[in-house]
Amino acid sequence: MSAPTTQSERDGTEEPRIIRQFKENLEFTGGTAVKYDPSYLFAASAHQTLAKGEELGRRFHSAPVVRVCDAKQMQLGHAAEADARWRIYAFAALKDTSNAGSAIHKLSDWLEFDPKSPIVKYTRGQEDIDSVIDFRAVFQQTFDQLDYENMPSLLKSKTGRLGLQDHEKVFCVDHKGEGDIFDMRGINREKGCMIVVRPDQYVAHVLPLDAYDELSTFFSGVLC
Repeated sequence: MSAPTTQSERDGTEEPRIIRQFKENLEFTGGTAVKYDPSYLFAASAHQTLAKGEELGRRFHSAPVVRVCDAKQMQLGHAAEADARWRIYAFAALKDTSNAGSAIHKLSDWLEFDPKSPIVKYTRGQEDIDSVIDFRAVFQQTFDQLDYENMPSLLKSKTGRLGLQDHEKVFCVDHKGEGDIFDMRGINREKGCMIVVRPDQYVAHVLPLDAYDELSTFFSGVLC
């Protein structure tokens, strides 16, 4: 702050040093530079290569998406509220449109119905199915290439006192110019992945879409 102004800063050809320093340290000044070590709340990085831009132990980095139900552009991170829920974001593989038998459909069905699923194990009978763990999916196709009616029931769950259907769990890449979340966050296009995010928006686990046992084991050490 006390450094003398250079000639290039005075004539406007270079940003002032204080502005450059602020931008370079934005994560620190924003309070998001924390990185947690592996523990029962943060898994080791065995599958980190599936989502290189969502580092385990670091803040979940949002990116532009399009909500499929109404083709609305938004930030994926803004879909999460401060409601103490864990979140699982499933990023579909290249050709997965969630038809029956696809990886997303199989994962959704397992999470909703299998006794080993953390959603089944830790959601009490009188609670909404997403009251503890909120499951959402992101596809690589544009919204007009996806059949919303073919989405699994967990992505169209009925919640709340009136049992209204939640239409805000399915997203796709933003093809309207804001950026592709798969490219921006280094998510493997061929295989896809799921990212487990803590209630405070820190990345707790990165897993393949079929790593059911690993997902169950992780949550058994957290929600037991």
